[in-house]
Amino acid sequence: MDEPVGFGTRITEIAARIPGRPAVTFAPVHGEETVLSWAELEARANQTARLLAAHGAGPGRAVIVALPNGPAHLLAAIGAWKLGAMAVPLKHSLSPRERADLIGLVDPAVVVAADWEVPPPAVRLGPADLEAGSALDAGPLPPVVPHPGKAVASGGSTGGAKVIVDPRRWAHSPGKALGIGSVQGLRAGQTQLVAGALFHNAPFCWAHFGLCEEHHLVLTDRFDAAHAVDLIERHRVQFLFMAPVMMHRVMRLPGLPDRDLSSIETLFHTAAPCPAWLKRAWIDRLGPERVIERFGASEAVGNTFITGAEWLAHPGSVGRGERTHIRILGEDGRDLPTGEVGEIFTRSLDATGPTYEYLGAPPADTTPDGYTSVGDFGRLDEEGYLYLADRRSDMINNGGVNVYPAEVEAVLSEHPAVADAAVVGLPDAEYGRRVHAVVQPTAGHRVTEAELVDFCRARLSSEKVPRSVEFRDPLPRDAAGKLRRRGLVPQEE
Repeated sequence: MDEPVGFGTRITEIAARIPGRPAVTFAPVHGEETVLSWAELEARANQTARLLAAHGAGPGRAVIVALPNGPAHLLAAIGAWKLGAMAVPLKHSLSPRERADLIGLVDPAVVVAADWEVPPPAVRLGPADLEAGSALDAGPLPPVVPHPGKAVASGGSTGGAKVIVDPRRWAHSPGKALGIGSVQGLRAGQTQLVAGALFHNAPFCWAHFGLCEEHHLVLTDRFDAAHAVDLIERHRVQFLFMAPVMMHRVMRLPGLPDRDLSSIETLFHTAAPCPAWLKRAWIDRLGPERVIERFGASEAVGNTFITGAEWLAHPGSVGRGERTHIRILGEDGRDLPTGEVGEIFTRSLDATGPTYEYLGAPPADTTPDGYTSVGDFGRLDEEGYLYLADRRSDMINNGGVNVYPAEVEAVLSEHPAVADAAVVGLPDAEYGRRVHAVVQPTAGHRVTEAELVDFCRARLSSEKVPRSVEFRDPLPRDAAGKLRRRGLVPQEE
């Protein structure tokens, strides 16, 4: 088996073998496509590395990458890894307070951003600086394995700044994704569509895992459903990651049945619960062997995996533990019987040491025998398949009955006039919390509160039916498709 090498070193190896092949095609929603060959990617990443090194980046130091999607984002991360530094992708449009908090936690040597104010001793390098770096030496750098190599900001619900550091060696073995192992549907030499925001863990990791597997990345500046389908057809995309909200928007496109998606070998999805109707629609369109789902967390404390064929036999499941033991615990810390909803605790069988470190927060809840929870709830069936409920903080106690928002949201999303939906609990004098739906209507459709309530009443038990519906366009989702429930307080209250 090939010895693992650092991600930056892996780019050097590939560029030496296939220098003229396309490595990255940048295809913005508006504008011309540009292409970087493997030789160009390697040369520019080496120049970026030398620029970063001249400003203090190196082993044990952090480089914040706060750029929009584009080749420069990839080059900054690869350049950091070529020095043995840790790459930290952050959203480029964070507020000044958020920027300051995260910079304080990360303590970077360099911040790659267009217009951030960066306190010394850190240095800011902007796009013009990166472009000027093209005058530097483009030759290879010595092999190095970053340790640690990656950290991401948490999108948690508390509002406080938190960074999740992956403390493991940031090294790649061909055919294996770091911390996951071999991935069904991921193979060398594929064309991969990268339509998610690179400051989020899944798009960032799968883009770079793909590059290490000789993928030709087709990278967009932002997700647009129609543009994504155009790129799939034009570039014959074979592998792509989408969050469920992205899957929903593509599936609702007019004329989708007439589009050619036959090149897709793997649709990989994660990041949020996927409504059953939507999952089934994609399985019907692509075939069960091409739809793959994984459930896990940035903390890398374990994951599950399920194919489309397995899902048809276990609808609604996110799979069984993949080299992972799963326990469902009650509030007293005891294991719950099969089928009962409780807090999900996992332990990776492959972990030989810590898989995460929090900056700005205490460690996640962990049992004495090493099972960790990041706050998700769910249940196991008799065959060990996991079914998600919701996070503890999202659950609605409606008159003593626990209501899981994801279940209600999945029903609402089935309605053709609903483009997006979220469910929250609002204060209620009688029930404690009442179920409140926030809905984004589909363009060109009209729907009333009464119609949606009746639609839910025909499909849900009475305590789960929304007692009120609010219309908003759009819902507060981040670029990864995750809901920001703090922004869902009714506008009139």
